[in-house]
Amino acid sequence: MDVKKHGLSEHLSPRGKAVSRLVWGLVASLIVLTGLLLNNSLNGPAVVVVGSYSASIATAVPLRPSVANVTEGPRQRPVDTEEKIETDNASKVIENGNLDGLFPENPQLGNFYESVKNETLVVGIANANNEGSSSNKEGNVGEDKAMEPKDPGADGSFEACDFFDGRWVRNGRSKPYYRPGSCPYIDKDFDCRRNGRPDNGYIKWKWQPNGCDIPRLNATDFLEKLRGKRLVYIGDSLNRNMWESMVCILRRSVKKKKRVYEISGRSDFKKKGIYAFRFEDYNCSVDFVAAPFLVKESSFKRENGSIETLRLDLMDPATSMYRDADLMVFNTGHWWTHEKTSKGEDYYQEGDHVYPRLKVLKAYQKALSTWSRWVDKNVDSSRTQVFFRGYSVTHFWGGQWNSGGQCHQETEPIANKTYLTNYPSKMRALEHVLEKTNTPVIYLNVSRLTDYRKDAHPSIYRREYKTEEERNRAVGAQDCSHWCLPGVPDTWNELLYASLLRAGKGIWGN
Repeated sequence: MDVKKHGLSEHLSPRGKAVSRLVWGLVASLIVLTGLLLNNSLNGPAVVVVGSYSASIATAVPLRPSVANVTEGPRQRPVDTEEKIETDNASKVIENGNLDGLFPENPQLGNFYESVKNETLVVGIANANNEGSSSNKEGNVGEDKAMEPKDPGADGSFEACDFFDGRWVRNGRSKPYYRPGSCPYIDKDFDCRRNGRPDNGYIKWKWQPNGCDIPRLNATDFLEKLRGKRLVYIGDSLNRNMWESMVCILRRSVKKKKRVYEISGRSDFKKKGIYAFRFEDYNCSVDFVAAPFLVKESSFKRENGSIETLRLDLMDPATSMYRDADLMVFNTGHWWTHEKTSKGEDYYQEGDHVYPRLKVLKAYQKALSTWSRWVDKNVDSSRTQVFFRGYSVTHFWGGQWNSGGQCHQETEPIANKTYLTNYPSKMRALEHVLEKTNTPVIYLNVSRLTDYRKDAHPSIYRREYKTEEERNRAVGAQDCSHWCLPGVPDTWNELLYASLLRAGKGIWGN
């Protein structure tokens, strides 16, 4: 019989046919089982990579470890350069969807925390004319809820990390240290939410150093370490901004709020003098001493009367109020830009000599040298840690603080470095003085990190307005110098806390 003309089954016995069906059944089962196993290997965290356009960016969401080729997801609306904060090369560049070399240590999972740290989002900047977003219609990248943030300094870089070299990242999950409008000790000029600011994006950013992670400020730990001690902020109203931030952060962790109070019962902190918040349960205080120049404001008698002067060679008499403090946080800078000081005519004095004219930068450096000598002479560095907080950058557009400068329409940080200001010359003068100071001083160099934050000033939200006419008038007199609370000064205090932990002096080393 010609086999080619008949099906094979016709030549098999009934027993052979049964065996054949069993074999084919086993083969089919193996195929199905293999498919299920392959499918399971693909179920897990996945990374969706936005492929390369003319400016490539990588965004991270969960990773599929077994996928060899990652395809480009659906393109979203163009990314506005003002919408995504710059990552300073933190994001890896992936061209044409090729993952080769992106995760050299672990090709499957990669070092995911280089893109997502402290459960926050880091997004690269795309050109305004390019497409590139991630996974939702608002253009915001979804958060990875499965991954845990690595411990601060777990990679060994915490000790050597420059805390002030970094970028702002959207803080999608963590809450501010205290709710807007919840702290009764915030100056009404800084309480933007209570004064009607409609947006809240300015409280959803976290400062991320490029070389390490920093811990959140643990208020309970801070208070325990401050037990029986004094923390004093000395300087101008920007340090008052920082002081109020710290009071509110620490107060938030105290159960019995009535046991936190200003010792004189005051609630207005604008006048010169000393203000002290006592934390009764910890026998400690967090104080502010108003000394905007750090040196002495004085007067000089002449034949035709007396003139106001600034003694560049003498400290402000308020030093007696804080010389025994355990932590000192100094600043000065903003008052040196006002008309009287910047002109420098018959204003600066040393000894009995009043300078007919002296450049403000030279006067500033002389005053800082006086401060440095005082610190070296009066501070016991074995028990007291000294900080100096750098200049906080302002954002007056279209004028100066006294000539109609504005910032009330800003709702996002600066995203492009080219729009940042030049590094303040006053901070170079400060750094020169700090190099010659014998006492260890921790320099909180906040100038660059504040430069990005054009969105976080009180602007017109310094008070509540009864009428629209009142609000319109406020447009011509805005505050683009101080900061809303909660806000940027919370980050300054977070960096102060991280710096204390890293310095490890005394109880801070435990």
